[in-house]
Amino acid sequence: MRVLMLFVLALVGAWPLPALAQSIKVGAVVPLTGRYGPGGAQVRAGYEIAVEHVNAAGGVTVGGRKMPLELVLLDDESDATKTVARLETLGAQGVVAYLGGFGSDLHAAAASVAEKNKVPYLGVAFALHKVHQQGFRYLFSPFWKSPDIGQATQGLFSTIPAAERPKTAAIFQEKTDWGREMAAAWTEAGKAAGYQVAVQGEYAPGAKDFSDLILKAKAANADAVFALPTPPDGMTMIKQMKELGYTPKLTLFIRAPDPPIWTKNLGKDGDFVLLAPGWHHGVKAPGVKELNEAHVKKIGRPADPIAGPAYACVQILAAALTRAGAPDRNKVRDAIAATDTTTVVGPVKFRADGTGTVQSVFVQWINGKQELVWPKESATAPLAYPAPPFAKR
Repeated sequence: MRVLMLFVLALVGAWPLPALAQSIKVGAVVPLTGRYGPGGAQVRAGYEIAVEHVNAAGGVTVGGRKMPLELVLLDDESDATKTVARLETLGAQGVVAYLGGFGSDLHAAAASVAEKNKVPYLGVAFALHKVHQQGFRYLFSPFWKSPDIGQATQGLFSTIPAAERPKTAAIFQEKTDWGREMAAAWTEAGKAAGYQVAVQGEYAPGAKDFSDLILKAKAANADAVFALPTPPDGMTMIKQMKELGYTPKLTLFIRAPDPPIWTKNLGKDGDFVLLAPGWHHGVKAPGVKELNEAHVKKIGRPADPIAGPAYACVQILAAALTRAGAPDRNKVRDAIAATDTTTVVGPVKFRADGTGTVQSVFVQWINGKQELVWPKESATAPLAYPAPPFAKR
């Protein structure tokens, strides 16, 4: 019996480490239902495909051992209060890191929880810059922020011949911190882009009637409209713009046009709208081809725009775990802060405030498809401008 026991122990000692290794638990709180549900679905797909790819390659090398990632994903129902509660649940389960959801207000609520629990937090699909100015050490976002979008808007306008660019703009400002932040960024961008803000009006999230804002923009002959509505609000805006006979030359909506439901619900009326999702499946970067193939297999189409940044979060975390050498939250936090790597969204580094230096892109709905239109050197289609009246599409 003693000989047999020694034989068994010898076999166990020789067994490949990945087969015996514990998994590294990663927690994600994502809105799968509610107003952000369509965007949250993209985030979830990016996380799940990335974890599948990491584990298919043998897992993450941590301290010389191969360890698989275990993704624990909870739905916060697009409710910031539930975001906080779900993160607390995951923190108590011992997750080594948090992955965020969709929407700046949900991320703002999450950041405080991550800081309190000293759990590193990686989040995309939120451009709110204000939350990064609160001294949080555990918050990281490989995603462009309001000042970046403002500067990129200048670059987008520079691709339009000077005589044809929008000269006046309307800002439909959501009554949120991010709404105020982006209104300021777009107003500042106008100085270099050559437009003046003729109309700036506020609305509450979930509003049903935007006719007052639309009629003021129409009366001012605003050539461009900027807004960051939720998907339901954005689709209502477009429907009411059509009903009121207002078609600006350029419409830039952040968030609302990101999910495929945009074109399913609006059809041709949803075309010509620009979006700023931070990525497109036509971006040239290592791993994009594999991500697109997996997304086609899982969802039936190339990767949606938020799936790419979500996938990159897992890539960044996996690389940080290897550099940390242990699934220790503080060591992983420091390793994330030192990130200098290339992901499916391109090269990524983090500033001291946790904001990422990442590539900037604008996407546009053209003939029911999302096309990469800026920067021109990587575009999958030229900018469709000016937008024709709704009745002539």
